[in-house]
Amino acid sequence: MKKAIIIICLLAGVTTYAQTGTGLGVKGGLNFGATGDLTQSIGNLNSDSSSKLGFHIGAFGKMDFGTLYLRPELIYTRLNSKYGDDDFKMNKLDMPLLVGLNILEPVHIFAGPALQYILDTELEHVKLEDVKNDFTIGFQIGAGVNLSEELGLDIRYERGFSENEAKFVGNDAVERRIDTRPSQIILGLSYKF
Repeated sequence: MKKAIIIICLLAGVTTYAQTGTGLGVKGGLNFGATGDLTQSIGNLNSDSSSKLGFHIGAFGKMDFGTLYLRPELIYTRLNSKYGDDDFKMNKLDMPLLVGLNILEPVHIFAGPALQYILDTELEHVKLEDVKNDFTIGFQIGAGVNLSEELGLDIRYERGFSENEAKFVGNDAVERRIDTRPSQIILGLSYKF
């Protein structure tokens, strides 16, 4: 009987903790955005990159303070773009540090800085020199809806505070630059434990 009472008390405590909105969780989703403009240094000609779908997966913590909340995240992101016939791929770790506001019962808005660390970049058919900075800072702003106590859906916009270029020489021996701090739209689904 004592074990049953202890288990009931623990479950009640966990349920109360979950209802406050505070907890840990996992998230994943799709990223849509180009990795910047491809710029030829001779003549300063611009050629826009084509966007391809990328993805992200990671974990988050949420500290709820009633109307306000804090939500730090640690996310692995894979971005894809296409420059002419060449595919550009970038793997990175993102750490958004978001502050949110609960507007209506299920709807919330958020914004905050987004730290980025580039793990790897790859451009087909050409050798990519070192990226200017592996670590950059940007921002995210977005809105979300809580579908249930545990499940949430959000959409956000991300942009860097500054460009972060990588240089390469194409097949035509012309030096080009790619901005590796993208503007992107991020669609995410999260599950809070």
